[in-house]
Amino acid sequence: MQRITFSVNGRRIELQADPDTPLVYALRNDLDLKGTRFGCGTGACGACTVLVDGNAVQSCDTPLWSVEGREVTTIEAAALGGALAAIRQAFIDEQAAQCGYCSDGIMMSLAALLSRNGEPTEQEIMAALDRHLCRCAAHMRILRAARRAAASLRGAA
Repeated sequence: MQRITFSVNGRRIELQADPDTPLVYALRNDLDLKGTRFGCGTGACGACTVLVDGNAVQSCDTPLWSVEGREVTTIEAAALGGALAAIRQAFIDEQAAQCGYCSDGIMMSLAALLSRNGEPTEQEIMAALDRHLCRCAAHMRILRAARRAAASLRGAA
């Protein structure tokens, strides 16, 4: 066991844990942040995506030791406003979440993309979402939501 210190959604956290514990377990089990989903456990489906220092990462294959001293952002930060709130609203407006299991991870990847590029092309949006599996056939609505969120964040919507 080791003390790991990092920030989650702007709040400083100290956990006593095995440093190899996957971040998703700490978020869900220790910090009760259930919006980060556990999917495949191998970093292949994207359901567990969070931001670490603004970069989209799969938390199921991110060990706790790697977030020491860093800022982790989860979907719960959407309640704080900003880009995640605009993305969430775009998902609602476009009805982009069918079952909703993959949606939080997709929104996190879009937040990372839109923080770097306020006017992404269709290809850039698809590339940002490439690691996400969604079986509900909501892909076109997700793409519309991404474009709507980008426009909203630019003040064009």
